[in-house]
Amino acid sequence: MLPTTAPGARGAVGEVWSQAWPTVLTMTSYTVMQFVDSLMVSRIGPLEVAAQGNGGLWSFAPISFVFGLLTVINTFAAQNLGAGRLDRVAAYGWAGLWISLGAWAVVLLPIAAILPWAFESIGHSPELVAGESAYGRIMLVGGILLLASKAMGHLFFGLHRPKLITLAAIVGNIVNVLVSYVLTFGEAGVPALGLPGVPGVPALGLVGAAIGTTIGVAVEAAIPLAVFLGRSMDRELGSRRAWRCGLGPIRDLLRVGAPAAAQFGNELVCWTIFMTVLVGRFGEDHMAAGWATMRYVHLSFMPAVGFSVATTALVGRFIGAGRPDLAAQRARTALGMAIAWMTACGILFLVGRESLVRVFADGGDAPPEMVARIVEIGSRLIICAAVFQLLDAVGIVYSGALRGAGDTLVPGVLTVVASWGFIVFGGWLIVLWMPDLESLGPWIAATAYIMVLGVAMAWRFESGAWRRMRLVGGEQAAAAAVAPLLGGPPQPDAAAAVGDLAEELALESRRREGS
Repeated sequence: MLPTTAPGARGAVGEVWSQAWPTVLTMTSYTVMQFVDSLMVSRIGPLEVAAQGNGGLWSFAPISFVFGLLTVINTFAAQNLGAGRLDRVAAYGWAGLWISLGAWAVVLLPIAAILPWAFESIGHSPELVAGESAYGRIMLVGGILLLASKAMGHLFFGLHRPKLITLAAIVGNIVNVLVSYVLTFGEAGVPALGLPGVPGVPALGLVGAAIGTTIGVAVEAAIPLAVFLGRSMDRELGSRRAWRCGLGPIRDLLRVGAPAAAQFGNELVCWTIFMTVLVGRFGEDHMAAGWATMRYVHLSFMPAVGFSVATTALVGRFIGAGRPDLAAQRARTALGMAIAWMTACGILFLVGRESLVRVFADGGDAPPEMVARIVEIGSRLIICAAVFQLLDAVGIVYSGALRGAGDTLVPGVLTVVASWGFIVFGGWLIVLWMPDLESLGPWIAATAYIMVLGVAMAWRFESGAWRRMRLVGGEQAAAAAVAPLLGGPPQPDAAAAVGDLAEELALESRRREGS
């Protein structure tokens, strides 16, 4: 059963935390997984770190366009939930799955075929191109699993049932790390760290890391799909019967999600140009330092993305229930939590910058002078990351709040204009006019972009234009009295978090037994 507390019956902080902690834990688990993957690859060498980063970024850039489209499944699910229209929710989950399948066949597979040519055209070394292409191709071929996982994830987030997605992410990420370790190092293991290998398994290096990630994503996608198609969910939402979702839900996702797709995808394209072209032109040391810095940036902003996803669900639900005042209040509460986290990360970046970069630089057989050079470069770059933390939190959370209200066009336009203007054009001008700054120049341009975008998103949200938008029709007033929200928030400690996950599993088991 879905939760049944009346809207606004609980405090803002408790309500936001109840929805946010599973999404924050989910996003953090992704970041930890990527961090561990990168650490494993760093044991091979800095060149492989750059190849993994570039291959992953180029493969994720086209996937990110579809990701942006799928985020509005959360919006439609939450607004229909708030308006008491559960019978319409499942069709949006199926629409996301059908869109994912089409994008994989028409977009991702053709890009996988031309990926080596793309890296060669940039002018990367043959060794780097080989690693980038191998990693990127595996990620693109397995992209259908990632898209299906995200479609289901946003459906359950919108239904205010994020714990299931948290469970799926943690299990999938554990599988990813274990399989990646086995396939990356094979029977040799990592003797320098005293870690054993698996007899008879060949060491596949970077390719093994990509295969392990794909297998982990497959597990992550299978868990929510099984629940979505189970008898309990079918009784609640009619999920099995909704597989012929029709063109209506697909049109809805395309109409509202197209600007979000442009926002997500365009930004990833700009970051791809930034890392592989602008930073890449200064050599592999700069790319390795840039990717070491970026891994820590991911550790800081992915929990904020969790708050953003939770904000989308909360704002969408209150909009569906006809309470934009509570939607605005919850968005600001989530913003305060995200700012606290990212500000703390910024302080850590400043204080420990050399030690943090050295974690990725001092691995494999890299000569000491190369390690010292990477640490020197990265220690400058990570200062930029520290500077933009606060306004990055503002942009991330308010973007999610606007998406929950269905306000995607203006944020999408602002992101496209600012990303090309600052990251690409601004970065290129600095590289051209101030080459002595080396890769620090593009990072300064990227810092300006993040800060300007944060201010722009705050302006858009506080202008209140989103309050006039409606996606689900006119039954909000009646729904406001009965729209379900969450129960009491879990205690903010690890034991309580594990207990809540166990409770979710037990509840799902009882549902199945009762059916």
